[in-house]
Amino acid sequence: MVQVLDSSSLDPVVLELGQLFVDAGHELSLVGGPVRDLFLGRTSPDLDFTTDATPSQTLKLTKKWADAHWEIGRAFGTIGLRKRALTIEITTYRADAYDPESRKPAVAFGTSLADDLQRRDFTMNAMALRLPSLELVDPYGGVRDLHAGQLRTPSSPESSFSDDPLRMMRAARFASQLGVTVHPDVLAAMTAMAGRISIISAERVRDELVKLICGASPRTGIDLLVETGLAAEVLPEVPALKLEMDEHHRHKDVYQHSLQVLEQAAGMESGQDGPVPGPDFVLRFAALMHDVGKPATRRFERGGAVTFRHHDVVGSKQTAKRMKALRFDNESIKAVSRLVELHMRFYGYGDADWTDSAVRRYVTDAGPQLERLHRLTRSDVTTRNQRKADRLSFAYDDLEQRIAVLTEHEELAAIRPDLDGGQIMALLNLKPGRVVGRAYRFLLEERMDDGPLGRAEAERRLRNWWAEQPEAQAADEPGEPDER
Repeated sequence: MVQVLDSSSLDPVVLELGQLFVDAGHELSLVGGPVRDLFLGRTSPDLDFTTDATPSQTLKLTKKWADAHWEIGRAFGTIGLRKRALTIEITTYRADAYDPESRKPAVAFGTSLADDLQRRDFTMNAMALRLPSLELVDPYGGVRDLHAGQLRTPSSPESSFSDDPLRMMRAARFASQLGVTVHPDVLAAMTAMAGRISIISAERVRDELVKLICGASPRTGIDLLVETGLAAEVLPEVPALKLEMDEHHRHKDVYQHSLQVLEQAAGMESGQDGPVPGPDFVLRFAALMHDVGKPATRRFERGGAVTFRHHDVVGSKQTAKRMKALRFDNESIKAVSRLVELHMRFYGYGDADWTDSAVRRYVTDAGPQLERLHRLTRSDVTTRNQRKADRLSFAYDDLEQRIAVLTEHEELAAIRPDLDGGQIMALLNLKPGRVVGRAYRFLLEERMDDGPLGRAEAERRLRNWWAEQPEAQAADEPGEPDER
């Protein structure tokens, strides 16, 4: 029985494009994710189509119809279009596969929709909607698997993952995004073939990891990567968190703790108009990685105590190194590694009686990551001891209140010395150089310790500081730097 879907949930552009191809004697079908999302009640501004037309024929048909077009994927059979608010990709039927030792597919165009669907990653993505008739083509039971919440492959999982090993990462990503379970055969193949992920470029692995972390259930996706051995290949710091528990269980399960912190951090993201709109990859990834320095810093003390001294600093360096290997941008690396470095800074606040200077330094060191640091620090509380959890929460409430009060009076987010570089050089008769930088840092420390000084007081302290510097004492005239 042929199943025809209702057109009410489709943008009119879809039917219009389908008619354009049929009138020219070609086939066109909406395919993959957009079809899956129709059954999930979701819509997407990005639409994928497949056709028997060659890229040249597609371009000729759509060039005047589309608002814009691009040919960057033409070698792989894909022509990109923009029509009103929609991003459209039209790909010629494919029948490609990976060489066992190559990172790139050997592109071969197919001749039928059935062959094209068989090469796709999972059954729920191997469905098509013929246009403009809206006939559903589902030869591998994608609708059935979607309703069952199960991830299966159209061909054998071994064949599918051999063709494109990145599909193993994608399985974990779908577990995170869609809440589906992985079929036992797929799980077995992922475990047996995890090492094959090594032929995939770091950039493609990174992109799948970001989507997984930003999914509705990132804990599920990460757990799947660890269970199958994929994490050992692409993110080895995470399975390394499965520290061998000592017989008296004097320290918590660091791996499960990290997953819980990730889960709690995701739950603390703000709405789109808030300070940390979710899903926020930087916050979530910092939550996952915040304790990765513990395996390298674990020490057993006399009496059986376990310590992880400086794991924050070590973990920050490990995180930056891993993100560089995965080809993340510098801004993301800096943000995540900074959060990992600072995640322990708050502890002891309730007992140490922080001065205003310490609060200023906390804000200044966090910089633009302060709102994320608030959420990471709160998420790091996973103790079952409610009294301890309440005490930490109340202490952080107090810290945030103090930050708010100081910010109102001092604009902490943009702390600067009371004198800028030009004023320092004029006052001390200096030329640009390292001495000016030292003077600037001195005034910044004074500002951090004592709050706003005012220009007159800042000048007085700077003159006193300068009088004690070797450059001033060695110069023939005060303020003349040694040019050695």
